[in-house]
Amino acid sequence: MIDFTLDQQGIATLTWNMSGRSQNVLNGESCDALFAALGRAVADAAVKGILMTSGKPDFIAGGDLEWLLSADEAGELFNRVMRLNRALRQLETCGKPVAMALPGTTLGGGLEVALTGHYRVAADNPKARFGLPEVTLGLLPGGGGTQRLPRLIGIQKALPLLLEGKRLKVADALKLGIIDAVVAAGSEVQAAREWLLAQQEKKLQPWDIKGYKIPGGAVSSPAVQQVFMAGNAMLRAKTFGNYPAPLNILSCVYEGLITDIDTGLQTEARYFVETVMRPEAKNMIRTLFFSMGEANKLAGRPAGVPVQRYNKIGVLGAGMMGAGVAYVAAKAGLQVVLIDMTQEAAEKGKAYSQALLAKQVERGQLTQGKAQALLDRIVPTTDYALLQGAEIVIEAVFEDRAIKADVTNKSEAVIAADAIFASNTSTLPITGLAEASGRPANFIGLHFFSPVDKMPLVEIIVGKQTSQDTLARSLDLVKALGMTPIVVNDSRGFYTSRVFSTYVLEGLTMLKEGVAPALIENAGLMAGMPVGPLALTDEVSSELICKIDQQTRADLGAAYQPRPGHEVAAQMVELGRIGKKAGTGYYDYPQGGKKHLWPGLGELFPPAKAQPEVQQLIERLVTVQAVETVHCMEEGVLTTARDADVGAILAWGFPVFRGGPLSWVHTVGVTQFVEQCERLAKQYGERFAPPALLKTMAEKDETFYK
Repeated sequence: MIDFTLDQQGIATLTWNMSGRSQNVLNGESCDALFAALGRAVADAAVKGILMTSGKPDFIAGGDLEWLLSADEAGELFNRVMRLNRALRQLETCGKPVAMALPGTTLGGGLEVALTGHYRVAADNPKARFGLPEVTLGLLPGGGGTQRLPRLIGIQKALPLLLEGKRLKVADALKLGIIDAVVAAGSEVQAAREWLLAQQEKKLQPWDIKGYKIPGGAVSSPAVQQVFMAGNAMLRAKTFGNYPAPLNILSCVYEGLITDIDTGLQTEARYFVETVMRPEAKNMIRTLFFSMGEANKLAGRPAGVPVQRYNKIGVLGAGMMGAGVAYVAAKAGLQVVLIDMTQEAAEKGKAYSQALLAKQVERGQLTQGKAQALLDRIVPTTDYALLQGAEIVIEAVFEDRAIKADVTNKSEAVIAADAIFASNTSTLPITGLAEASGRPANFIGLHFFSPVDKMPLVEIIVGKQTSQDTLARSLDLVKALGMTPIVVNDSRGFYTSRVFSTYVLEGLTMLKEGVAPALIENAGLMAGMPVGPLALTDEVSSELICKIDQQTRADLGAAYQPRPGHEVAAQMVELGRIGKKAGTGYYDYPQGGKKHLWPGLGELFPPAKAQPEVQQLIERLVTVQAVETVHCMEEGVLTTARDADVGAILAWGFPVFRGGPLSWVHTVGVTQFVEQCERLAKQYGERFAPPALLKTMAEKDETFYK
């Protein structure tokens, strides 16, 4: 666990080496071992210096989140945190010099342990990252990070690291003073020993020395006061108070640094416990860490299918989507055949990659040679014969069944019998598209999101005849591309497009009801969505919303059920205000100016005299998405809560602090959510009615998560 050795020079080396794990973490077992090792090193008079390092490639990856969340009682968690704080304070105040030899990544609780050393030397490891990223999971540092880091490098330099969770490269950590030296990889332990042997006097941390002053100014200094004032204002504007962690971090730093370090550590511990116990932290940890980790490890991959290794893929359609797929595939080292109707169109698709790479070269993120090598892997063409040898072909052509059927036939005439054909359609049912295929078992949906190089999600759609072998091999491709997959069963709109549309349509419905446009937009932002529903409608275009509605109406016939927002989109299309791409929509987009709400909305949709409370609008915008997600679970479109929540956050930006639509139902409570839905259904319509699945779960006291 933690190996203890004492050499003849009196240097005690404590080596973290947790068995059964690829990385060292802070948990109950390792903390007990740490406390015992520290107690031994501090008490033994033969120990003249203490060196802490790792037997693994990285130092300590941070806290074990399962262990953290296992504490469901605030007093227990506070005692656990304070026990760690007391042990680390004993280490840094024992008078013996303490050096930390860091071979690799040192994050979260790992960096907090490292900060208790009087000297930190890191290996020159390009993969190593240093930082306190707890805020990205809805947490704050609980091992002294909010107290030691600002005391070490100053409040103004520490706050961005604490509030944004930045992960620094070794050179940047050295420049900021978080580490004291960088040496050749493999020599960091020797460098730490040499420093320890050179120490002749009792060692204390700067903040334990009389007369210590915080670098850059104390909390009371005018410059630092302005930092806190600006930080609070920016956080409020950006998060609308939905995320407790960054606000609590600011409070920890402010309150803690006007006191001594020991009082500051107690302050931090109290805020840490309060934050951990909040639903926002539990939601974010569940979805962003556990569920995302399971998805990336291909938890939904059928067993018994050999892993598919990809070398060559085909991409049909060199528009924005196809060009993006070609780029990420070439970036992953695959050979790409990029096909379009004309050579000019295919070349234009390749030029998309060229433009992305040129920016990276200009910023020094990539060498010209590597950029050219990536470009050389993309072959633009009109010749389907070049698809020979491709393990998979991904079509990204127009949302037209006839065109998709044509490219399917042309591809299958060339590719191997066991090759996969995937459609990138966002709404058309895969089972219907597979009717054009001579091998429907090899036909699947791979729904990428635009821009592909920035959007990490791939929605894998399984048709009625799609084989488990094809599903497994498609998951292998997504992993090879470095992206995150969710798996859904075939249906109209699948999962992401179907639920995403409820958000924008509810916003349009509010507009028709007479809710002020600015109030609708602000409600969306205050709910935690990245963009208001009217602005988002402009992004996807009212024209597309109408086309999808018309196709759905034609396909479903008598079974079609309209949503009130479709009528509003149709009115805007009639006016020619189809969205951002046309320069006119719910917003005006003046050239060289900032977009603003179209003044004509007030005439077209007159605002009611009495406007609703913003909280009512927030409730509707969030609940309508959650209800539709439950319908997807009920109908078998979704099979796991994990895929529902990961997909919602990555696909359309469902509020992270809510954890995803099903995590939000879990947070509210199933019974309470059913009651909420029934109330909203009476007020606004059947679209809010609780699905039968939810009612059954409420009766049986079941939940989506344990």
